[in-house]
Amino acid sequence: MTIMIHELRQGFKGLLIWTLSIGFLLVICVLMFPDMKDQMGDVSNMFASMGSFTEAFSMDRLNFGTLTGFYAVECGNILGLGGAFFAAFSASVILAKEEKEHTAEFLLTHPVSRGRVIAEKLMAVLLQILIMNLALWLMSVGSIAAIGETIPWKDINLIHLSFLILQVELACVCFGISAFLRRGGVGLGLGIAGIMYFLNIIKNISDSADFLKYVTPFGYTEGADIISNGSLDMRLIAVGMVYAVIGVVVAFVKYSRKDIK
Repeated sequence: MTIMIHELRQGFKGLLIWTLSIGFLLVICVLMFPDMKDQMGDVSNMFASMGSFTEAFSMDRLNFGTLTGFYAVECGNILGLGGAFFAAFSASVILAKEEKEHTAEFLLTHPVSRGRVIAEKLMAVLLQILIMNLALWLMSVGSIAAIGETIPWKDINLIHLSFLILQVELACVCFGISAFLRRGGVGLGLGIAGIMYFLNIIKNISDSADFLKYVTPFGYTEGADIISNGSLDMRLIAVGMVYAVIGVVVAFVKYSRKDIK
């Protein structure tokens, strides 16, 4: 576990910054709700008449006057984008940085297999994601309690769980891509996360693009679907986990045979 602990130490500052940044926006968003909920009825009616823009963010299927509706849209976007960017960023650099920073000569000369290096680096990424999501969940629940609202445990837990799964999927895919890179892939990782987000918007706007829900992990994080169904779409999650497994397998195969410069 030496490599994993080393990666956790190296990534602690970044994890702290990302967690505090996303958490700050999340808490501010929740604290705004009591002042806005009386006006949310008019806001919902306004959004309902905005056509494609409303459909893009599923605002036509949620009541902004309720905490769950407000949280699913406003806080959901913060959790979705922030968490996806962090997961993609963390995973896309963790293998490639050994060559970029010229530390591969030191690491790979130790009596440790490449398979173990890959496994411990992957565990470090997944553990960071888990720590961040636990912290954000606590901030979310704490801020809801602070404003005196009843905590909708089931909806909040399902929404946060869906974003945790999304981040794991994106991290595994970007981890696989990282095995091919030599100079780091921050831009590539963030680009993949951004593209997946906009593919989901396209899917919401156009019925003919509904197949994109099998491509983007944001398809199973739709707050409107989660709240109305009271559950996650396990079919879409299963597809996402297939992508995740492929990413991990590719990372093991490629990095184990890679000519490290």
